[in-house]
Amino acid sequence: MAGGLKFWDETAAGLSLAVKAQPGAKRVAIGPALAAAPALGWPPARLKVAVPSPPEDGRANAAIIEALARWLGVKPGTVTLVAGQTSREKRFLVNPPVPVPEI
Repeated sequence: MAGGLKFWDETAAGLSLAVKAQPGAKRVAIGPALAAAPALGWPPARLKVAVPSPPEDGRANAAIIEALARWLGVKPGTVTLVAGQTSREKRFLVNPPVPVPEI
C-alpha cells in the first residue's frame, strides 16, 4: 500500500483520490498521506498535494490536476476534480484507473 494510509478507492468509474490541497506552497510536492476524520464515502486518509499556484480562479485546482497526472504518469485530461472545488479537501477521479505509486 502506498505510504501505509489509504487515500484512494477503486470504483466502477475509475480511481478516486482524496487530496488535502496546499495552495501557495514554495514548490510542487506530493505526500505524505495524512490521517483524516471519518467521512461517509471518503477513504480514511488524504494525500497532501502542495502547489505554488494561489487558490483563486481555479488555478490551484488546475495545478493539482497537473501534479497528480505527472505523479501517476497519465495525461492531465484523465484526472477530474469531482468534489471540493473551493475546499482544501478534494476528491479527484482518474479514468482509466492506474496503480497508485509509492509516496
